[in-house]
Amino acid sequence: MIEINLVPDVKQELIKAQQTRSKVIAVSIIIGIVSIGAVALLIFFVFTVQAVRSNLADGAITAGNEKLLKVQDLSKTLTIQNQLTKISDLNSNKKITSRSIAMLSAIIPPSPNDIQVSKLKYDSSTNSVTIDGQAVNSYAALEVFKKTIEGARVKYKDSDGKDAEVVLASSISTKDVSYGQDSSGQKVLRFTISFVSASEMFSSALSNISVIIATNGNATDSYLGVPKSVFADRAIDLTEGK
Repeated sequence: MIEINLVPDVKQELIKAQQTRSKVIAVSIIIGIVSIGAVALLIFFVFTVQAVRSNLADGAITAGNEKLLKVQDLSKTLTIQNQLTKISDLNSNKKITSRSIAMLSAIIPPSPNDIQVSKLKYDSSTNSVTIDGQAVNSYAALEVFKKTIEGARVKYKDSDGKDAEVVLASSISTKDVSYGQDSSGQKVLRFTISFVSASEMFSSALSNISVIIATNGNATDSYLGVPKSVFADRAIDLTEGK
C-alpha cells in the first residue's frame, strides 16, 4: 500500500509549533494558578495567622505580667536572683584576708622592738593596709617596724608554677604618733601606719604565698633603728683631676 503525504512540510512545521505553543500556554496557566495560590496562602498567613499568634502572645505576656505583679516582694526576689548570677565572679575575685595574720607574723620585729597591734584594716578596692598599734620601745621600735615593712617581699608561685617575688608594701606612711599609757600603766608610743599592699598578697589566684624579710643584706639593730635618710652615697670630690 502506498501513502502519499499531500500536506506540505511548511504546514507540518506550523502544526507542530501550534501544538508546542498550546503546551507552553497550558503550563504557564498552571504555574500562574499555583503562584496565585501560594501568594494567597502567604497573605492569609501574614494577615490572619500571624495576627492571631501576635494577639495570643500579647495576651500571654499580659497575663504573665499580671501574675508577676501579684507576687509578694517581687523586687527583692529579682535582686537576689541578679546577685546569685554574680556569685561565681565574686568568688574568683575574692581576697584571702586570712593571709594578713601571716603577714603580721613576718613584719612585726622581735624583742626588744616590741610592737602591739590593736587594729588592722584592709581595703580590698585599693589594697591598702592600715595598722593601729603601739610600740613599747618608743620611736626606735616604730622605726624598726617601718623598715621591716619596707624590706618585706611576697613570695609565691606564678601561673607556670615558678617561684616569684614582689615588694610587699609601697607608699608607706605613719601618722597620729603620740605617747600614751597602756592598761598596765606603761608608757607606749601610739601610732598608725599604712601602706599599699602588693595585689599578689591577698589574691585567690595564687598559691604558696609567704612573706620574707629582706633589708638589702643589712639586718643589724643599728641599721634598723637609724632613720634611712641618714645614709647616702659619699659625695664626689670636685678637686680631683685638677
